[in-house]
Amino acid sequence: MQGWYHSWVAALRIARRDAWRAKGRSSLVLAMIALPIIGVSAADLTLRSAELSPEQTLSRQMGAADARLTSSHLGLPIYQLPDGSNYAPVGGYDKYDPSSTSRDEPQEPDISTLPAGAQVTKDSVGYGKVRTRHGLLGTDLRELDTQSPLVAGMITLDRGRLPERAGEVIATTAFLENSGLFVGSTATPRGATTSYKIVGAYERPSELGKDEIIAPPGTLIAPLDQALQASGAFGIRPNVSYLVKVGGDGFTWNMVKAANTKSLVVVSRTVRLNPPADADVPLYQQESKEQYQLGASSTSEMAVLATVVGLAMLEICLLAGPAFAVGARRSRRQLGLVGANGGDRRHIRSIVLSGGLVIGAVSAVIGTAVGVVLTIALRPVLEDQLGVRFGGLDFRPLELAGIALLAVVTGLLSAIVPAVTASRQTVLASLTGRRGVRRANRVLPVLGLLAVAGGAMIALYGTASKMGATVVAGGSAIAELGIVALTPVLVGLFGRLGRWLPLSPRLALRDAVRNRGRTAPAVAAVLAAVAGTVAVATYEHSRDLQMRHEYVAELPHGTGVLEAHENSAHKEVPALREALSKGLPVAVRADVDRLVVGKPSCESFSREPGCGRVEVITPKEQRCPFNDTPGGRSAFTDAQARELSQDWRCAENRRGIQHSLVVADEKLLKVLAVTDPGSVAALKEGRAVSFDKRQVKDGKLTLRVITATEGVNAFPQTGEDPPGDDKVLPVHQAPDTADGWGIEVVLPPAAAKTAGLTTAASGSYFTLDGTASSEQRQKIAGEIDRMGVEATMRIEAGYQGKDSLGLLALTVFAGLVTIGAAGIATGLAQADAEADLKTLAAVGAAPRVRRTLSGFQCGVVALMGVVLGSAAGILPAVGLRMVQRRELDALYQHSLNKGYVSVQEAVPYVPISVPWETLAQLIIVVPLGAALLAALVTRSSGALARRTTG
Repeated sequence: MQGWYHSWVAALRIARRDAWRAKGRSSLVLAMIALPIIGVSAADLTLRSAELSPEQTLSRQMGAADARLTSSHLGLPIYQLPDGSNYAPVGGYDKYDPSSTSRDEPQEPDISTLPAGAQVTKDSVGYGKVRTRHGLLGTDLRELDTQSPLVAGMITLDRGRLPERAGEVIATTAFLENSGLFVGSTATPRGATTSYKIVGAYERPSELGKDEIIAPPGTLIAPLDQALQASGAFGIRPNVSYLVKVGGDGFTWNMVKAANTKSLVVVSRTVRLNPPADADVPLYQQESKEQYQLGASSTSEMAVLATVVGLAMLEICLLAGPAFAVGARRSRRQLGLVGANGGDRRHIRSIVLSGGLVIGAVSAVIGTAVGVVLTIALRPVLEDQLGVRFGGLDFRPLELAGIALLAVVTGLLSAIVPAVTASRQTVLASLTGRRGVRRANRVLPVLGLLAVAGGAMIALYGTASKMGATVVAGGSAIAELGIVALTPVLVGLFGRLGRWLPLSPRLALRDAVRNRGRTAPAVAAVLAAVAGTVAVATYEHSRDLQMRHEYVAELPHGTGVLEAHENSAHKEVPALREALSKGLPVAVRADVDRLVVGKPSCESFSREPGCGRVEVITPKEQRCPFNDTPGGRSAFTDAQARELSQDWRCAENRRGIQHSLVVADEKLLKVLAVTDPGSVAALKEGRAVSFDKRQVKDGKLTLRVITATEGVNAFPQTGEDPPGDDKVLPVHQAPDTADGWGIEVVLPPAAAKTAGLTTAASGSYFTLDGTASSEQRQKIAGEIDRMGVEATMRIEAGYQGKDSLGLLALTVFAGLVTIGAAGIATGLAQADAEADLKTLAAVGAAPRVRRTLSGFQCGVVALMGVVLGSAAGILPAVGLRMVQRRELDALYQHSLNKGYVSVQEAVPYVPISVPWETLAQLIIVVPLGAALLAALVTRSSGALARRTTG
């Protein structure tokens, strides 16, 4: 025991001394191991600090109150979850009739049954537009007594003071940054008759990016709502809740259940911190608990995480292992002296392993410490990035110790193979510097072949397994490990290409093949990085093609639409149209109006007094039974649903319905690329054009003018027609090949006038003579903001891929890892082959030979790794896409059997496509860049050394 202890102490002292003497190599290995530890430790501390305790979460939700009460808007007794995150009416939704509840006005919580002496603070939140320095900004408008002690913890005052009287507000720092306003300036909500002075800035600790302003109760939302309604616009319907403090034991579960009988949803501090047993939760007795539970991390996610961590450790070991091997060879004379003085193989292994232990321990300390310090220093930046203030720095010593231990284990694993190799050398070979005859390992390639075959079979099985993604990921990881094991053999196969190469690349390739112990790990590290990149790039590229195929355009390519979303803005539409024509190269502009019943500001489906609507009535015999039967699709058997899904009456418009009816002339057809001569002629003659044949019967179209004097009864139940006056108009049915692009009926202005229908301007469709530049779009947006209307302009540009930046980032990442790994291998090769380079200089080789050889050495390693990695990365991508194809095919078949889709609809399109452009960048550009970089940073000459003694 005493000898074992002393031998390891001596080994550690020798390893520490060697690490200090070879500072460059030691720093290289230390950086490789410490960098991941920095990232993992920083991520652990950041995520743990961002996780709030239940008490902290409740304080940010309800301040110092015992509970927050909100109306369920059902108007019926309810059962709720203990945390208040979900609820259901007593008896379930199957027996709930939505028509029995009127939602014309927001329902405030009924707090009449609260115990005497309870403290109550009202919290009202609405939404509106606030005028800023740049235009209009959508903002949450809130009324809350910020002076109340119940609000403590919900907001944090950053500067200024809290509002004390009417006309004063406080705003979030995010709102001030986005609006260009500041403490002391005024903010004016659109439609308001007065302005509000900003007297302070605050933040929501859990929503740092929230745009919000707070005013004292009754001073912001109520006056603004009255002003908007007086101008004919929509008012604000705030969400109202109450903060309640009852004292004593708090708001108990029995009090929550009593509040549920008043249709109130309660978030209680007491119940959240001490939830009741499942047997005491009525909702769990009515419905199963499982449907309300959110699943934890899935097995597939854990498998993918474990695979990523494992491959990261493998990559570090592959890169650090050759460095320890080179260090062992550079210290072979010292190791030989240990053997000559009575040391055995155990002592040689312990010295080399101690090197890994020392580097790993130092990497653990430095990496963990730097990660913690960086997190503390960058805390404000991290909080802004996450959008949440930390509850405090949450140090988990055991987790940080585990992360540090990972660095030590990685250092030891990296030194195992060099330690075994060094211990097998004879004392004579170590002292004389001879490397001896090395026999290739015949077991490792066999294991590699078995791993590749087995991993591929597992991944293939995963495409048909229920745990598809997990099995495919596991099989792909096994196959990749197999390729790593085959790397020495594959490097030897690459060496056969040397006979056709010039001198410098031939020497570089020969050196790489002769020193496979150094080359193979570097190639394998590059392989691991490139394989992951190629897998993700192939998956994303295939998904991009799928999304491009599934993309549904709203308009013909290059066509645009300008729409006013506020009906009260009809007076501003002509000015918007003129701004459009002046600001863009408009070729054809088709102005579009809408039909109104009552005030021009009435919505198409408004329930406000004096407002009606016009509906296109589909003849009963031409309606889809799914939409005309109470209960909808569930009222039919699967066989009936399958049969009806093939019925032409139940065909669905792939683009959906954007406008059931618009008023426009024949220019609209030109903009929409409808070339049917009959449709154009019909509009010129004053006849309507329908793109939905279900609405046309005997060449006639029925429009029902509904005056909303019956209130809610104007919206009948399924299968019933609303009361009103019918207008029967002649109509032309467009051919099936004509696409209305979401418009069902086009009514010419003359026909609307003849039928006595009132119209109001709503927008324009247009085509461009060329394209619209970014500056032109911004100018139009500025005009819209200047007019103070809610309007949008969009131009159909076709499918725009969103993954090009991600693919570029992946390519750059793979390139950096490849260049780094190849550079490490090149540096080790130069350190290991210093004698060969000096021999070249001694026999008269030109100085540039050293630089050229270094460049080709780096390029050869990078090229081999990239080629092998590209081949290895295809497997997981193909497997995952096949899993998706199987799942989508099963979903399509299920929908077909249930009658949800018709056989005319296209089967799922799940392509598998290789991103050849990305592969070309990896295979050509990256090795070439690595070679040039290595050649540039290498000195062209080295000093001759004295003859080695001994």
